[in-house]
Amino acid sequence: MSEHDWLAVRFEENREHLRAVAYRILGSAPEAEDAVQEAWIRLSRSDTDTIENLGGWLTTVVGRICLDMLRLRRGHPEQPVGDHSPVLADVDIPDPELEAVQADSVGLALLVVLETLTPAERLAFVLHDMFAVPFEDIAPIVGKSPAAARQLASRARRRVQGTPEPPEVDSSRQREIVTAFLAASRGGDFEALLEMLDPGVVLRADEAVVARGATALVRGATAVAETFSGRAQAARLSLVDGLAGAVWSQRGEPQVVFNFTITDGRITTIELLGNSDYLEDVDISPLEA
Repeated sequence: MSEHDWLAVRFEENREHLRAVAYRILGSAPEAEDAVQEAWIRLSRSDTDTIENLGGWLTTVVGRICLDMLRLRRGHPEQPVGDHSPVLADVDIPDPELEAVQADSVGLALLVVLETLTPAERLAFVLHDMFAVPFEDIAPIVGKSPAAARQLASRARRRVQGTPEPPEVDSSRQREIVTAFLAASRGGDFEALLEMLDPGVVLRADEAVVARGATALVRGATAVAETFSGRAQAARLSLVDGLAGAVWSQRGEPQVVFNFTITDGRITTIELLGNSDYLEDVDISPLEA
């Protein structure tokens, strides 16, 4: 078997996966096929001796191609909607494998929401949330840092889940409020905690933190202040995905991350997150109080 034939075989082994990636990013079966074919052309012209992980390399290449196609699509709003519409009922696709791709987790409703995202948000969300591609691999595709790529996926996830986008927060003000909150918590200063909490504040804990003894949901300033008064002794002020938060660690390993949402100078939401997948992805940097 020649090297070209061997490469073709390896590519075919990855074709179904690549088509799934491209379809989820683009929402169009014909464009997905074009992206996969372009990936084959680039592979056939590349020095394969330098490729350690062919599947990962091809996924990255398809991601870049799809990002370019999305950006081109945005730059030509006069392009007929049918060329890339997620409504595929009238598209004749005889391939049962691609029909299966269309029929699974990517429903019409999701594709419609994905159409509202920026190209970079859409790519980051699809690659990470649907195909578990690390942000370190996504970052070069979108030309940003891993932390920025994580933020892109996070914004996209909120849109997909129908969660309102949090308002922009001044980073220095966020740090000031979180620092004061941790100090009041450790010192048991109930009145100071109340002053920093919005009356409708919500405290949420994920399943991993609940398993450690936390309450899954606490509502209201009084209840949340009571929960934190005299607590958070081991939580340390940290930069969490670019904003001030707190982290509780054991033996140097983060166990629980405290995320704060602040609106009009008051804390409106506190999230306690300990899910292992989240802890692997989140960008944490210690801060001096």
